Amino acid sequence: MVKILIADDEKDIRDIVTWYLSREGFEVFAAADGHAAMDIETAHLPDLLILDVMMPGLSGWEIAKTVQRKVPIIFLTALNEENDKIHGFKLGADDYIAKPFSPRELVARVQVILRRTGTLALPGDVLQFPPLSLEPGTQKVSVNEQVVELSAKEFELLYFLIRHPHTVFTRENLLVNLWGYDFDGDERTVDSTIRRIRKKMGVAEDFIKTVRGSGYKFEADKV
Repeated sequence: MVKILIADDEKDIRDIVTWYLSREGFEVFAAADGHAAMDIETAHLPDLLILDVMMPGLSGWEIAKTVQRKVPIIFLTALNEENDKIHGFKLGADDYIAKPFSPRELVARVQVILRRTGTLALPGDVLQFPPLSLEPGTQKVSVNEQVVELSAKEFELLYFLIRHPHTVFTRENLLVNLWGYDFDGDERTVDSTIRRIRKKMGVAEDFIKTVRGSGYKFEADKV
């Protein structure tokens, strides 16, 4: 399930954004201040951040500068001056929405951004990283147009890494996000799953990089 963080110190806004996004099938985490937002970002690695700018603790600006991985960001704020918008985009924002706002429009913008990044896929969508191609809707993976048979968990792990290119994930991160907090195995489960994926991917195996002492990341020419 695609995960989204909404961080805003106004409860009514958190509630309405959560309701509209949950209705579309997203898993939504809500934070009332900047420090809580960073705790959620670190623990759950959301696929997209919706940030108010003026919040207690850390502002939306500060969160955008603090996040260490590449993740789409939408600023949702009452600051509507041109300089504010320019500053937001300079910080790497993918969109900037001024309050008051339409929840339906926000959902539509979220969907557009997630489709563009390959996180939210429709039937027929194909992610291309020659010679690797991946169809999220059907869970079909091919290398040089030859189908690669991955298990459900192997596909889930590969797709997770592809959705977060260049981001290094520790084994613990991957265990929590893909196997769950209550998983009874250990970090060697991640290593063995990565080994199986690489073996099946053949010439595309090097797209999954090992970062010594840290974990794994996905890198290919497209990203």
